[in-house]
Amino acid sequence: MASLFESLTIRSVRLKNRIIVSPMCQYSSTDGFINDWHLVHLGSRAVGGAAAVMTEATAVSPGGRISPGDLGIWKDEHIEGLKRVTDFIATQDAIPGIQLAHAGRKASHQVPWKGGEALTKEEGAWPTIAPSAIAFKEGEPAPGEMSIEEIRDCVVQFRAAAERALRAGFKIIEIHGAHGYLINEFLSPASNKRKDTYGGSFENRTRFLVDIVESIRHVWPQDHPLFVRISATDWTSDGWNGDDSVMLGKLLETKGVDLLDCSTGGNISGVRIELKPMYQVPFAERIKKETSLLSGAVGLITTAAECEKIIAEGKADVVFLARQLLRDPYFPLHAAKELGVDVPWPEQYQRAKK
Repeated sequence: MASLFESLTIRSVRLKNRIIVSPMCQYSSTDGFINDWHLVHLGSRAVGGAAAVMTEATAVSPGGRISPGDLGIWKDEHIEGLKRVTDFIATQDAIPGIQLAHAGRKASHQVPWKGGEALTKEEGAWPTIAPSAIAFKEGEPAPGEMSIEEIRDCVVQFRAAAERALRAGFKIIEIHGAHGYLINEFLSPASNKRKDTYGGSFENRTRFLVDIVESIRHVWPQDHPLFVRISATDWTSDGWNGDDSVMLGKLLETKGVDLLDCSTGGNISGVRIELKPMYQVPFAERIKKETSLLSGAVGLITTAAECEKIIAEGKADVVFLARQLLRDPYFPLHAAKELGVDVPWPEQYQRAKK
């Protein structure tokens, strides 16, 4: 039996294999509502054999959207549409998961196919917030530095989003603390220059995330897993790094987090990263080896052999796949065949299995 297709139980949730559909922004919502595009996009990956299917970054407030097309969960009206999708995912023996997010200073941007630049006033731009009033890159509007009251309000927004996620049928929550969005901005000394209890020391810079984790755990069932996605390094000497990530893992394991999803970068503009297959896997391996948390590997993982190597060699507990699953929604089924594992196919597709 290939290691990639061994099951994994996290709290009460059983993953039938180690492949998780990574959150992938679709920029296709109106007012945060899920629609038929999302049903087909997420549903086809469930049909394709993934163990868990994560929504894209789902905004906990309108101001927390990256773009006007982002998915949202800031009001009860969003629940019904999300429930339709989670119900379908569950029929395919896959676990529905949601990534809760706030874009911070990287909010209020155009969708990628319209250039991805900061929105203008004429395009409907909205004010952005961050731990410090530092723009992500030159030429963009500076965000407003969050007051303590605004920080507390944002924690409440994450908690309310978690309550809605439960009602919508999700079984896994992932908190988005990566890629230069709000939580990542608090974590990194490169973007957090605060002088109060939310800035300066490691303890202070991690406080916002810890507050969110504790608040969500208060309403999220104890038998439901809680993941956190991090950027394990800023790829700069003066930013967040791998040692910080290990320290954070050791802190979060005491707060009810089950798994760290280990991505990198995105918080500092212009950083050059040497991209190569599995280049981020060593960060997941460190978390797995130096903390008691489960770890997830991401980043330029494109083949069944690579996935199997990561799991079989104990470098991570799961692999999060994104672009490869855009290319091939049925990658898990194809990977199973390549690795000599017989896995169930949907009854409707049985005649094509051989």
